[in-house]
Amino acid sequence: MAQAHINPALIEWNGSDGLPRFDAIKDSDFAPAFDAMLAEHDAEIEEIANNPEAATFENTIEALEIAGDGLSRVSSLFWTLAGANTNPVIQSLEREMAPKLSRHYSKIGMNMTLFGRIDALWEARDTLGLTVEQQRVLKRHWKGFVKSGAKLERAEQERLAKINETLAGLGASFGQNVLADEKSWSLGLSEDGDLAGLPDFVRDAMASAARERGMGEPYAVTLSRSIIEPFLTFSERRDLREQAFRAWVARGENGGDTDNREIVKQTLALRNEKAGLLGYDNYAALKLDDTMAKTPEAVNGLLTKVWQKALVQARREENALAGLVAAEGRNHPVMPWDWRYYAEKMRTQTFDFSEAELKPYLQLEKIIEACFDVAGRLFGIKATPLAGVTGYHPDVRAWEIRDAAGTLVAVFLGDYFARASKRSGAWMSSFQSQHKLKLKNGAEGEIPFVYNVCNFAKPEAGKPALLSLDDARTLFHEFGHALHGMLSNVTYPSVAGTGVSRDFVELPSQLYEHWLTVPEILKQYAVHYKTGEPIPKALLDKVLAAQTFNAGFATIEFTSSALVDMAFHTRNVVDDPMALQADLLAELGLPQSIVMRHATPHFQHVFAGDGYSAGYYSYMWSEVLDADAFSAFEETDDPFNADVARKLKDNIYSAGGSVDPEDAYVAFRGRLPNEDAMLKKRGLAA
Repeated sequence: MAQAHINPALIEWNGSDGLPRFDAIKDSDFAPAFDAMLAEHDAEIEEIANNPEAATFENTIEALEIAGDGLSRVSSLFWTLAGANTNPVIQSLEREMAPKLSRHYSKIGMNMTLFGRIDALWEARDTLGLTVEQQRVLKRHWKGFVKSGAKLERAEQERLAKINETLAGLGASFGQNVLADEKSWSLGLSEDGDLAGLPDFVRDAMASAARERGMGEPYAVTLSRSIIEPFLTFSERRDLREQAFRAWVARGENGGDTDNREIVKQTLALRNEKAGLLGYDNYAALKLDDTMAKTPEAVNGLLTKVWQKALVQARREENALAGLVAAEGRNHPVMPWDWRYYAEKMRTQTFDFSEAELKPYLQLEKIIEACFDVAGRLFGIKATPLAGVTGYHPDVRAWEIRDAAGTLVAVFLGDYFARASKRSGAWMSSFQSQHKLKLKNGAEGEIPFVYNVCNFAKPEAGKPALLSLDDARTLFHEFGHALHGMLSNVTYPSVAGTGVSRDFVELPSQLYEHWLTVPEILKQYAVHYKTGEPIPKALLDKVLAAQTFNAGFATIEFTSSALVDMAFHTRNVVDDPMALQADLLAELGLPQSIVMRHATPHFQHVFAGDGYSAGYYSYMWSEVLDADAFSAFEETDDPFNADVARKLKDNIYSAGGSVDPEDAYVAFRGRLPNEDAMLKKRGLAA
């Protein structure tokens, strides 16, 4: 290597199947590696920009596609640790690198010599004989430069670069503040009375959390969703439920150094200024450009229609829960820390089963097997455990993914358990994406290395990890994202796998959730962890019958967050974000018994980076697609219909961003959908 002062393990991956070896990497290796790889990428960009030959697709666009490979490798390793196994050293470097990387990419985006070459190709695009994929790649590069300020005056370019740099730093701080609040709070419990109503699986998870945190009490409620939600669902202690709930929703607004409210205000002001510089009416208009939704009006139209239907249903649900409260002789309204508890009672009464009854049949290992089996039935791939992989944490596991011919097409890694060093939530990402280009090291393309991160409660040693039905759906959801990356079959890395518009990217993941509740899958993989007996038909029937139970609550939780996100990014001035949130929710008629799924100070989708800003709606937009897409299988009376599965793989899972998303969907389904199937799926069709 030319950079003898950096650790080669960051760049030259020589683990099993070419995976990186985290055991050969130290935290202190990243800073010098970033410096070296940033310089290398700068040199590559200058070489492309100053090529004396006339611009061609090959010497400009393809060259850009493979430039910065070393930087991409270092970045993928670092950001994996920052999200899934962080520490003070990583966090300090994250705060430094977020704005530094922003400056780096702003500089590239404002390289007028380079943009001149790209712009010349764009103007001549109809004469270049490009494939559909090449046209998409060219458009992505051209539009990316324009949105980076390539057409602005120099002073405006410099201001835009400063805005992007500041936003990057604010996003890093926002996420770290939420993690700090989650790490710092716990509720120790020891008395039997403190545990009233809690099933064994909740107690086991709380015991494991108490040991991990070194607490004096034998049990701990933490703000990990895998513990807090079942605690709120089963605890008979209303006072403790309220205490835990208030801590959960107060993340990011506790005052002091970890309070995110000022960060939100600064972020919204800078995003609005950025949109104005680039010629957009507001930041939502900027973000929705080149999406399926296209305009804020289209987004709000869908969200408002769903909100109105969900609010009616949620009021019915609230009245029913209030009846349970009164029947117990209690005299209090249904509050947010009551809803899950009484909803579970209502479900038990209505469908004659509880979450506690179902959970022994949902073992993590079996649900992982189910994910792989469904993928095999639909897409002809097979997963084989890969031993000897040293991941970024001992909990990380790996599998080889091979096609029907036995060819290695991907490596999949799973990191499933919650810990204090991991941010909350669940996500998919990759160390490298699939493509077919020749790299400077001589390699002809690359296979994808994809990973899933979840936050399930880790069981005590020797006990199985048991999931809730929502946990199992999360596992299927994230594996759907992983399949989108692993089944990618494109030429160019920028459009590989999940390189699609934000409101299309959730289609493969949300669609995959449907197969969890296909009866033949549940019969085979939902087996009791003690007896090995399959889930009884009577219980299975009840689970399937209850799929739309509590739909009003779940839809209001989500849609309120999406509407607030859109309000923030369509208004040019937001002096007080928390007041705007409160005013909008009051105007919408949000029941006092329900809160936003993600209140603003811990809304990491929107503020811990830019990924889902003015884009949280995309889960529902994609749900319109996924409900209709699964109907294609239902119409054949075969959830694994080979012809439909082939079309799904070819046009959705393998195509990435190589074609327009509307064209991709029509090629699969023959038409675009409306929201009817989604409303029916949610139980809101009436």
